[in-house]
Amino acid sequence: MDATRTTLLDKKTELEEQMAVLEELPGERGEISFGKRVGEGTSIAVDRLSQVAVHDKLQLTKVDVERALVKVDEGTYGTCDVCGRAIGDGRLEALPWATLCVDDSAKR
Repeated sequence: MDATRTTLLDKKTELEEQMAVLEELPGERGEISFGKRVGEGTSIAVDRLSQVAVHDKLQLTKVDVERALVKVDEGTYGTCDVCGRAIGDGRLEALPWATLCVDDSAKR
């Protein structure tokens, strides 16, 4: 479990670093218009919306990592939070922070 804990803590740190970059205030943009025509302002707005979506996904993954760490401490790591069945080794190898079996994850 020590290797699993280390992997999860490393992933949590990685996610926090990525989120911090996305949370930085945008640099000076000068006077940018967000009118009806497609222009620099529209491109910036679209980029920002994309960054928000990525940040949201990172946040959800971080919640899963934190839950997996709790499960390591509880001794329930590797069992599904919904049905209680074992999460497959292949799934845990691919996603060490998985807290749901494949079936319950598909329902999510």
